[in-house]
Amino acid sequence: MSSPFTLAACAEMLWRDRPIEWRCARLAEMGFQVGLWNWPEHDLAKLAASGATFSIMNGYLTGRLADDEGADALLRSARETAQVGKRLGVARLNLHGTGLGAGGLPAQPCDVVSGAMWLKARDTLCRIAEMAEAEGVTFTLENLNLPVDHPGTPFGRAEDTIALVSAVDHPRLRLNLDLYHAQIGEGNLIETCRRALPWIGEVQVADVPGRCEPGTGEINYRGVARALQAMGYAGPVGMEAFATGDPEAALAAFRAAFTL
Repeated sequence: MSSPFTLAACAEMLWRDRPIEWRCARLAEMGFQVGLWNWPEHDLAKLAASGATFSIMNGYLTGRLADDEGADALLRSARETAQVGKRLGVARLNLHGTGLGAGGLPAQPCDVVSGAMWLKARDTLCRIAEMAEAEGVTFTLENLNLPVDHPGTPFGRAEDTIALVSAVDHPRLRLNLDLYHAQIGEGNLIETCRRALPWIGEVQVADVPGRCEPGTGEINYRGVARALQAMGYAGPVGMEAFATGDPEAALAAFRAAFTL
């Protein structure tokens, strides 16, 4: 049996005592593509020489979706990151509803999102999509959970990201559907995948609670994998999770959950 999906794993969260380029090379040796977080923290030449294929990377450093100043900063930052993404051959560049600071908390928390903010966020994402088309790259918008990891993040729920990306409806703007975050904030994962399906660029996974590899918590990832295959999804699935023990055992559990 083999996986009907392209499997990837976040290098930042595994073998955390090893250099990042070693982690990337090891994931490549094991047959996984590689996810990254903030690129300025790493030596780009060493990443490029690691032999890894990069599935996704943070697509901005500053900026926000829903106000003029933040949108302009986001466009500048995303355009700069697009050049790095092209240098590394990164398939998708990831965005959030607002910039995240220490501990994943929003740089500017927002508990109430107005109608004007929704319209501005859609306009900003249209500008991102147009820039992505010109640069030949693809951006994704990721959902986040509000109760545990990212309280006060606007446009954080999967429902919100689906609404925004479907409203823009551009092939250079896709969803990074994170099922760990969706389970904490909303649940109903298979139906969420079904609603999101036309716009999914990548699915990310970790179990709940704990954000560790599949099989350590409450999510039936074998069932999710079968449902994704049945609905015709054959794209990337990335493990963005910590290992409860040996990272290679965690990766084996992830591969097993998504091998059908």
